[in-house]
Amino acid sequence: MIALIQRVNQAEVEVNGKIISSIRRGILVFLGIEKDDGEVEADYLINKLVNLRIFEDQNGKMNLSIKEIGGEIMVVSEFTLAGDCRKGNRPSFDRAMEPEKAEILYRYFVEKLKKSDLTVKEGVFRSFMKVSLINDGPVTFIIKTG
Repeated sequence: MIALIQRVNQAEVEVNGKIISSIRRGILVFLGIEKDDGEVEADYLINKLVNLRIFEDQNGKMNLSIKEIGGEIMVVSEFTLAGDCRKGNRPSFDRAMEPEKAEILYRYFVEKLKKSDLTVKEGVFRSFMKVSLINDGPVTFIIKTG
């Protein structure tokens, strides 16, 4: 599983010209699911997201988690994170999980993340989305489970 996370002041997702989801201060998660991923990888990533200290404390140090600031999380499915661009000029998506299986794991991820007592919003799986954000910092990390 691959997560590209960005600390944001706000983010929103638009589908078919309509804003369907938005958050204020928190984390925008672009989630890529690969063939060998399962609930173990999802659980690891959820724990990491909820506890990762990427928000500044009163001294300006990255020392607070999303839980500690009462932030929000938005999850957007992003199969292109599993793309391999090392060979040729067209990305290969051989490592990406097939959409039907990936959607089941994506749903598991989102539903379990919602149990963390944080506000969790999401995009629309397998939809063309326009994602807008105001990156705070910028602060951006890539977390891989494998």
